[in-house]
Amino acid sequence: MLVRFDPFQPIASATRSIPMSAVRRGEMFHVWFDLPGFGAEQVDVTVDKRWLTVTAERTMERQEGEQWIATERPVGTFRRQLRLGDDLDVERLEADLHDGVLEIRVPIAEAAKPRRIHLGGGAAVTNGHREAIEV
Repeated sequence: MLVRFDPFQPIASATRSIPMSAVRRGEMFHVWFDLPGFGAEQVDVTVDKRWLTVTAERTMERQEGEQWIATERPVGTFRRQLRLGDDLDVERLEADLHDGVLEIRVPIAEAAKPRRIHLGGGAAVTNGHREAIEV
């Protein structure tokens, strides 16, 4: 369902990873990304060839005459990339950002859902074996 980002692929050293959790609940796949302090205008979500990419950027705005005492909040570019499996319907992906948590919801594709197979009656029985099964 989910293929993790290749950690050996080169990334700019200034890019930081975004913590996440993922779960399948019934017919929906959920992923949550922690983005505390980010607004929707600072977050970019894209899907390209089944690769889901979340990018967020925070800059430090310094004003003339300020004397910074502490700067512990991380700044820069934050990025997380996941490959979404073929069993997910990426065309119906939805995303919301609330209280610093980005939630991505992706429905399970119809073709990947379990289904009951109807066995047709009326096939001839010869020597105790069915000659054909209708599906």
